[in-house]
Amino acid sequence: KKSTRYMCMKHIQLMSMALGIAFMSASCAKVNDGVSAGNAEDALKIINTKSPGSTGHNLLVKFSTLPSETEVAEMMESGVVALTPVFHSNPSRKDLEKKFGLDRWYEVSYQNGTYMDEGVKLLAASESVQTVQYSITYKKSSDCKAFPYFIQPEHVMMAASGKFNDPALKDQWNYKNTGDKNIATGAYAGADINVENVWKEITAGDPSIIVAVVDEGVKYTHPDLAANMWTNPKESANGNDDDGNGYIDDIHGFNFVKDGPISWASEQDSGHGTHCAGIVAAVNNNAEGICGVAGGSGNGDGVRIMSCQIFDNNTGGTSQIVANAIKYAADNGASIISCSFGYPSGRFKSDAAYKTGNGGSNALEYDAIRYFEAASNNPVLDGNIAIFASGNDSQGYAAYPGALTDIISVSAFAPDFLPANYTNYGPGCNISAPGGEQGLAPYTSYKAMILSTVPSELFDGADYAFMYGTSMACPHVSGVVALGLSYAKKLGRKFTLPEFKSLLLSSVQDIDSRLTAASKEYVAGAGISSVSMITYKGKMGTGAVDAWKLMMNIEGTPCIDAVVGKNQALDLSPYFGGGSKSLKYLSVEVSTEDKMALGLQKNPYIEQGKLWMHPTRCGSCRIRINAVGGGPAIGTDDAIGGMSMNREVSVIVRSHKSANGGWL
Repeated sequence: KKSTRYMCMKHIQLMSMALGIAFMSASCAKVNDGVSAGNAEDALKIINTKSPGSTGHNLLVKFSTLPSETEVAEMMESGVVALTPVFHSNPSRKDLEKKFGLDRWYEVSYQNGTYMDEGVKLLAASESVQTVQYSITYKKSSDCKAFPYFIQPEHVMMAASGKFNDPALKDQWNYKNTGDKNIATGAYAGADINVENVWKEITAGDPSIIVAVVDEGVKYTHPDLAANMWTNPKESANGNDDDGNGYIDDIHGFNFVKDGPISWASEQDSGHGTHCAGIVAAVNNNAEGICGVAGGSGNGDGVRIMSCQIFDNNTGGTSQIVANAIKYAADNGASIISCSFGYPSGRFKSDAAYKTGNGGSNALEYDAIRYFEAASNNPVLDGNIAIFASGNDSQGYAAYPGALTDIISVSAFAPDFLPANYTNYGPGCNISAPGGEQGLAPYTSYKAMILSTVPSELFDGADYAFMYGTSMACPHVSGVVALGLSYAKKLGRKFTLPEFKSLLLSSVQDIDSRLTAASKEYVAGAGISSVSMITYKGKMGTGAVDAWKLMMNIEGTPCIDAVVGKNQALDLSPYFGGGSKSLKYLSVEVSTEDKMALGLQKNPYIEQGKLWMHPTRCGSCRIRINAVGGGPAIGTDDAIGGMSMNREVSVIVRSHKSANGGWL
């Protein structure tokens, strides 16, 4: 069953939607791949080359004006067999489509055997043509190696006593890293996204927040995903386009490769999309498998996953497929796109090169990303958020599209809280998250990777597997952002898109203090190599994403950092002002649950105007401090005195604390 996007040439002629091409012979200016155009100005319209990765006998064209029927007839004589709008039009967003030029993008198809270089030259010579682009293919930000994980009976028994009863949560170090050496000999307590207390005290998600996983197809029947899948409320599986959006039977998303139903178990599929989806929002507290970052509390309150399939059976990922998937996400309610794919690092070295420069540019996808971010689908932001993996090339700059200045790009760290051996770093990399690693001692351990959902059809019946890559780091940040939008909605807070991105990038743990001249051993091919960590200093974005800090930033509550295993004094001036040292403090309150979570053997206390505490475990909590404003005691009917005042203090306990108080 096909979508209704494809239009024959007769239909286009009847609608007077034609290409205005003046076929001419003239002196030639050289185009970047050896194609010649009529003059230098025409050559600039051709923004990329046929290789590497260009596909088929199709060109992507953005018009500046609508052409005539006569000119379409001339096109047919030159070998053109079809002219197809790249995008479906959304009647409610026509103005936005026009703003970013999505209504002017067409796919021009030629007969097999057509000399494509000549077609490019003729298109560029037309005054009605603004841009000519070959379709380029993206790659996934993972090697897609996966290692099956089977739930054992003892796992289920152990999980029954926890906050969430998901039996494999104990093997998700990315959520709570205790420094367990069975994960890796260098495992570092606190090297995680600090989400546990967010689940307990703040939020675990909101079903109105939709995250589109732009990837391989997501197995929407997976027992740990089904309840959190987005469902198109106006579509039924009946072979019809019930909601009139141009897509047939798009119940949980759409397969943009085959123009049909989502699939996940073809011969060369890897489970990559299902794995990323599980990190975002596998269902929490359902006695099944794993937890997702924003998977809810077991009460139907997880965020929803939309499957926008751009890879199928090791095919797909072309420019028009990716662009269509991103626009679909915008038009069908997604607030976040989680994109674990990109071009090889180094192919582009600037935003201009990616958008319009020579060597393989991507004006089509860029227009689609801008459209997505401008199409607000939630009450919290005036736009949507695009999040990309930084890439797995071990290079000192992020891969595009994530490297774009206004797009979030995610690098990866391992359970030792050091950069993963494959991660890109440096310019364009905005923030870091757990991506896992193959090769931490013991070098054969899979537990240093990221555990998530996979299609059992591909893994001998296993519903879960370990994988690693910036592909896995990206959905961690997508999930944290989804939690942030859920909490902001709960509070009734609103932000501009730049404001929220700034909150995210400042909601981090310091990673730079770990990056010294000391070396780390990596598995490299058949041997082991040693790399100095100073190479990465200042190049892992603003730091490691911290879910608790983002929630506090959304509240407007300052956080105090503390170090595990040390009795220490914490400054209260961020909460009680410059006079905090001279205030009269009455009491300090902390819940029994939080005392246990941080391993506090006694209550925190106030001495010399500072909060003293001795945590023995990493984590986060709120502490309520009661004080007197304006005197040594609270006033009563019998005596003049001060006013009662209290503040909730947010404390985050990690294995280290940056010397400059957390500013990076």
